[in-house]
Parts: sequence; C-alpha cells; structure tokens
Amino acid sequence: MKRGLLSFTALFAMAGGLAASLTAPASASAPLDRYYSQRLEWKHCGEAALDAAGAQCADVTVPLNYAEPQGRTLTVAISRIPATDPAQRRGIMLANPGGPGGPGLDQLAGLAETAMTADVRARYDLIGMDPRGIGRSSAVNCQWPIGFGIRSGGNDLASYANNVATMADLAGRCAAVEGDRLPHITTRNTARDMDVIRGILGEERINYFGTSYGTYLGAVFSQMFPQRTDRMVLDSAVDPDKYGAVGMVQQMGPANEAAFDRWAEWTAARDAEYRFGTDREQVRAAVTALLRQSGEHPIRYGDYDIDDHILPMILFTQLDDPRQYGKLADVMRQIADAATGIAVRPGPEMVSALNTLTSNKPRDLSPQMAVMCGDVAVPRDPAWYWRNIEAARPSQPLFGALANNLTPCAFWPAPAEPATAVSNSVPSLIVQATGDTRTSYESGRALHRAMTGSRMVTLDDVAIHSVYGRYPNACAYAAVNTYFRDGTLPASDITCQDDN
Repeated sequence: MKRGLLSFTALFAMAGGLAASLTAPASASAPLDRYYSQRLEWKHCGEAALDAAGAQCADVTVPLNYAEPQGRTLTVAISRIPATDPAQRRGIMLANPGGPGGPGLDQLAGLAETAMTADVRARYDLIGMDPRGIGRSSAVNCQWPIGFGIRSGGNDLASYANNVATMADLAGRCAAVEGDRLPHITTRNTARDMDVIRGILGEERINYFGTSYGTYLGAVFSQMFPQRTDRMVLDSAVDPDKYGAVGMVQQMGPANEAAFDRWAEWTAARDAEYRFGTDREQVRAAVTALLRQSGEHPIRYGDYDIDDHILPMILFTQLDDPRQYGKLADVMRQIADAATGIAVRPGPEMVSALNTLTSNKPRDLSPQMAVMCGDVAVPRDPAWYWRNIEAARPSQPLFGALANNLTPCAFWPAPAEPATAVSNSVPSLIVQATGDTRTSYESGRALHRAMTGSRMVTLDDVAIHSVYGRYPNACAYAAVNTYFRDGTLPASDITCQDDN
C-alpha cells in the first residue's frame, strides 16, 4: 500500500512539475529564458537509496558562464522525492552536504530516513543536487596524483618546500586539464543554478538545508536571491568573511587541538588497551613523537607511507565525532606499532581514507579546490604561509602546520568575481556544536551576526561536525523540524544539552 501511494504521489508531482516547467518565471532575464523554461526528462536514478525512496532524476542545463548565457553549457544532476501528502505540500527543499565538492543527489533521501519527521516529509518535494563540477554533474577531474588538496605543511622547511612543489603541481594539472572551465566552478554560479532549478520547477521560493560548506552556499543564495529564499536551516556554519582556503582552514587549528585533548583524555582512561599514557599530556607527547618520527622516516602502515604531511590529516579526519574515538585510538595504536617495525594492516575504513590522502590509489577530490580557489583569492607568497605555520606551532603543535598551510589556491587563476559579502535579514535557523572541529563555534556565531534575521541553536559541549541527521539530539532536531514544518523560529537563541 505504501509503495502504491508513493508511486501515485510521484506521478502527481511529475505532472505538476512538467506543467510548471513550460513557462519561465517573469523574473528570468531574456538571455536566460531558455534555461528557466527547459523541459526536464525525469527517469530512474540508478542508485539504490534514491530508487528505494521513490526518487527520479533529471539533468538540468545551465550556462557555464552566466555572463555569456548563449555560450557553452554544463549539466547539473538533480533528484526529486515527492512530498508524501500532496494536500499539505508547500514547496521544494534543496540541500548541500558540504565540502565544497560533496555530491548531494541522495543527501535528502538520507535525512528523510534519519531526521525528518513525517509532517516535514509531507510538505516538501526533496530536491537533491550534485552542484556544478561535482559528481554526476559536469564534473571537474584534474587527474591528481594525490586525492586531497589540503594537508599538513610538514615539520621543517625542507618538508614544507616539498609541499609547496606538490601544491603548485596540483594547480598546474587543473589548469592543463580543466582550463577555462575553472573560473566558473564557483559558489555564486551554483547559487544561480539553484535559482534556475527553482524556476524550472515552477516555485516562487526555495527551502534549503545546508551543512558545513553548504551553509555558505545557502548564505550566498540568500544574499543573491533574498526574495527567492524561504525556510533555511544552516548546520555547522561557515563564517562568510573567513570562507576560503585561508581563514576558514586557520580556524580549524585551535578547534582540532582542543578536540585532540578530549580524545587524549578518553584514550588515557584506557591505557591498558591503547598504551599511550595515563594522562592527556602523556598521550599528546606520544603522538607528537610519532609526528616527529614520520617526518624523519615515513612510517610504513600496510601499503602506505605515513609522513608528516599525512599523519595530522589522519587525526583531523577522525576527530570530528566523539563516538569514533575508539576507532581513532585503534588506528593510532596500529601506526605506533608500525613505527617500531611491526607489520600491521589498516582496516577497510582506513584504507578508504588513506586512498584519499595518499598517492597509492587516490580518489580525486580536485572539485573541492576548484570551488574554493574559484571563490576567493588567497596570498601567493609561500613564505607568508611558512611564517604563519611557525607562529602557530607553539600553541598548535599537531595542527598548526595543517591549518596554516598553503593549498593549490596559491597558484590558481584569479577569481572571476569578487567573493559575496553576506549581510542580510533573511530568516534562517543556524545549528552549531560548540566543539565543532571543521567549522568552529565562533564561525557559526559570525554567520548569525551577518544574518540578522537568524536564530541560533547551540549544541553545548559536543565536538561534532554536522548535527541534524548525524548526531541525534532531541532538542536540536525538534527546532529544525518545527521550523521546516511551521516556519516558526525559536523566540530567541537556544542551547541544547547532549542527550547521547
């Protein structure tokens, strides 16, 4: 019965969407009419989670360069899961999972299962999207020999010089492979793509959920299209004034040192199992010694060489969820054993992470750099970054060289447009954990100040990145679901306590 109802609802929504797609909105400028009035061909998505949710997918054609709409085009892949009750339907909800560079075609299908209440699902067609340059959209692939454009700068000047050469090489590969597409793989253009999607689907406004970088995309959309913005939830927010490959990443240094201390205390309480020491300082000293050793001689960990560029990234990728402290302790115990010559093999999850971080079997994440470097210009002098690294080491011995390192953006073409200055009164709900390791609590407060119509939900004393749909909390989830259901923001900012 449920499957039949879903199929009927899907057909109902498809028919309505098709009719609406035949007429461009009055707000579309004449050169863009052909994009806003295009007819979509909906079909099965061919992905288990989306097909199981009753989704259909389509390809949206958008201009590569909105300043030249008659020129080259790109494809943006979207999915649609119809509202479960057409009688209660109030519109569409788009989303972005972060990165930048994260594909989002199935993001809302997951949230519908893990976080949304039935009365929220009744009200919205859920529109997933792989942003331009990413996933099933016209994707950037710079054919990098390593997967990731962010890593630690190293322990000494020689290691840093090697790092500078690597980052210059990555930027050069993108310029050679992607060429004149690169300046147009930007957040502002993705926001424009979102408005095209809105127009095609015949909607006046967009409801939106974004996490991490997705909060920046949502904030930029609200700044560029304030009259097209409806209910917006921004989870684990980016400070729009610090967004990019410098300020945003620098904020991660102190936050990750603090999270490491939490993990070190957890690990010290289990010294019989992990053998790093019986207090926080002993654990920190043991890991710092491993970092020093990895810079002198890379540690052979299964099929991977762990050096001073990679070891801080292993810590960084594992510290964003306190429920994973045991997994990180297991990994660090293995690396410590490997440093003494013991042959160890990383587990499947760690193999996947290492394939992203190293050159063994890299998963190309160059779209992340394409977006960040295309959005915001950064200093180009390698010596400037080295001075920042050295200045940060005393207070950030593990993460200072990561948070202050240069990226391929230092060698990137200049952005085609200025970065967006976010300052508006568009209503929104900002959700932020105080211990967030990726987007610091202060960055969430900064976005709250920039968006004066917002309310803020603080998850107190939890070192988690991304709350809604990832870290169950009755208080935070209720605030989000109430807002999406009724459009009711809290009367004032609220603080939620951990209930895990």
